[in-house]
Amino acid sequence: MEVVSAALERIDSLQPGLNAFTVVLADEAMSGARAADERVRSGAERRSLPPLLGVPVSVKDHIWMAGARATNGSVALRDFVPPEDAVPVARLRESGAVIVGKTNNPEFCYRGFTDNLVFGPTRNPWDLDRTSGGSSGGAGASVSAGMTPIALGTDGGGSIRIPASFCGVVGHKPTFGLVPKEPGFKGWKTLSVDGPLARSVRDAALALGVIAGPAPADDMSYPGPLVDYLSAAEGGRDLSGLRIGWSADLGLLQVDADVRAVFAGAVRVFQSLGAELVESAPAAPHPAELWNSIALAEGFSSEGPLLAQWAEQMSEGTAEIVEAGRRISGGAYVDALHEKGLYTRTWAEFFDSGIDLFLMPTLSVTAFPVGELTPATVEGQPVDPFFDDWCSTCLPANLTGMPATSVPAGFGDRDLPVGVQVMGPRWSDSLTLRVAAAFESAVPWTGFVPHV
Repeated sequence: MEVVSAALERIDSLQPGLNAFTVVLADEAMSGARAADERVRSGAERRSLPPLLGVPVSVKDHIWMAGARATNGSVALRDFVPPEDAVPVARLRESGAVIVGKTNNPEFCYRGFTDNLVFGPTRNPWDLDRTSGGSSGGAGASVSAGMTPIALGTDGGGSIRIPASFCGVVGHKPTFGLVPKEPGFKGWKTLSVDGPLARSVRDAALALGVIAGPAPADDMSYPGPLVDYLSAAEGGRDLSGLRIGWSADLGLLQVDADVRAVFAGAVRVFQSLGAELVESAPAAPHPAELWNSIALAEGFSSEGPLLAQWAEQMSEGTAEIVEAGRRISGGAYVDALHEKGLYTRTWAEFFDSGIDLFLMPTLSVTAFPVGELTPATVEGQPVDPFFDDWCSTCLPANLTGMPATSVPAGFGDRDLPVGVQVMGPRWSDSLTLRVAAAFESAVPWTGFVPHV
């Protein structure tokens, strides 16, 4: 009970400055904590206890949880209470986790920062004038600030990895279909996944082991290999025998100089752990246009019906993003899905060529100021404020359905965190976690905490 009580005290202390949570479930959490204590006192064998018994966790506002509002950051949904849990939430409960509250996200999860007209902006624990990222920005801030050790987020275009990088925590975007995400809102059906953010790779792996596995509620969840993700993350620092490709920019993207410098240092660390590092990248096109075509079409299908009544009450730029999807015909959407298949094949053939994993910066920039829609520039080039093309380093994993683990790698300018992501072929989640954990052990980031 002391652990949950301490988490609630931490939330109470830091919530006014960070605004990470949309609702704090203090009474329910303490009841769950007492039940966990009673279960331990009952004398049950340790090995028979569920893996997250008594551990405080948070759940992203977007994700359905029975009895708690899921506003999706929108005035249009501010009073919506889901009738049932999404499968990962139910599995967290079954694992003994104590859900202490729900965390903030931008309206409809459309942005790489977290702000909306219902709850306002979520700030970065490393610098309160900077964004925590998005769309799982409240989740990233809650873990970074020590409010909870584990948070459940979603990732359709980097939404777990962006706040992980900006806030200096671990974020794992699972293989598409590994973790069920239903029941829930229907947006980004072919792109988005649910996954963990955590203070360490070990904790992320522990959480993934709880929520992974197919379920009837989600027709796009699939049976994967039976893997002990926790053991994989505890596999040690020796990466001998692995051949790892790397690129700072895929030969296509702008990346700020301070991020390039941190990434270059990360490549040297991976080499020191015994892996063979090969500077190489798939011959794939820039991912933003393809991703936009699919995301805008799926977003309009989900949120388009709200435009007539709610467009004037949507966050800045949101109605324009929803409306843009109207122009994408059914035929154009199917064409984009076909192109997505070709894009995925290019990446799969890259891994089949003898590359086990791939490294790249999680993001091209460090956290930008609160109140801005995008960073002003990336590597000196102006950024289009319409959508989040500045997040293009994250998009390959969403388009291909492949796993990617973002792990803190160091600090850029203004002492802001920088992440590196380990990406692998489908169903290689245990390997990306193992390699990320090896890197984490060599760069002991967990010793660095923001002074909030």
